[in-house]
Amino acid sequence: MYLLLLVVALGLAGASPLPDNKVCQPHSRPWQVYLRGEGCSGALINEWWVVTSFTCTPTPHNSIASLGEHAAYTEEGTEQHIQIADVIMHSPYRSPLHSLTMVRLATPARFNQHVRPIPLASRCPRPGETCHVSGWGSTTPYQYGPDQRLKCITVPVVDDQTCMNTFPEYLHWSPGMVCAGRADTDNCLRDSGSVMVCDGQLQGVQWFKNGCSNPANPSVYTKLCLYNNWIKEVMDNYVPPLTTETPSWMTT
Repeated sequence: MYLLLLVVALGLAGASPLPDNKVCQPHSRPWQVYLRGEGCSGALINEWWVVTSFTCTPTPHNSIASLGEHAAYTEEGTEQHIQIADVIMHSPYRSPLHSLTMVRLATPARFNQHVRPIPLASRCPRPGETCHVSGWGSTTPYQYGPDQRLKCITVPVVDDQTCMNTFPEYLHWSPGMVCAGRADTDNCLRDSGSVMVCDGQLQGVQWFKNGCSNPANPSVYTKLCLYNNWIKEVMDNYVPPLTTETPSWMTT
């Protein structure tokens, strides 16, 4: 009888979902943007622009950026769903050199307690510095299912040489990379546009999620402190693409 009760108790325990301590405090990352269709993240840097990785590049006019999200598949009343008007990829695209895309919103974001931009980096991250990574995706290695709630992990920045030593043969090092995470820390977030923030500044978007394949290996992020000039140049010089619609005066 005791064994039967023990088996039933263990079965019930196994059937109950365990609490996930990597779920972010709701709306604690007001700059986080969910790119619908791509199923990954970006970071809001002003009312018009979002920064993400090459992998997460959305399709203009057919994709939606959702701001003010926490549970990606539940309407909470805090969201702003804005069509994506244009994307500008850093060239050469997704080479060993760069993985960065800027996304232009069709209408400006409205700032409030749930939607707010993150400052660009005023300096580069330092080895040993503690940073915070957030995104929608599994934090368990080899688990690929979608995740509804925004996840947060804390990672230390790793020096470049240590990172290079962990690269598989098919990856090539670039000065535009920064690595973070160790085996004794949370080191996996399976969102191709995960956002890394250090000291309240935007320092990275995910490039390669190596920590999800082997927790001993740091994950790789685009080193955004090196791209500030390019980002500002894109924003300052942006000209909307010419419309293909026929002006009304030509049809009357």
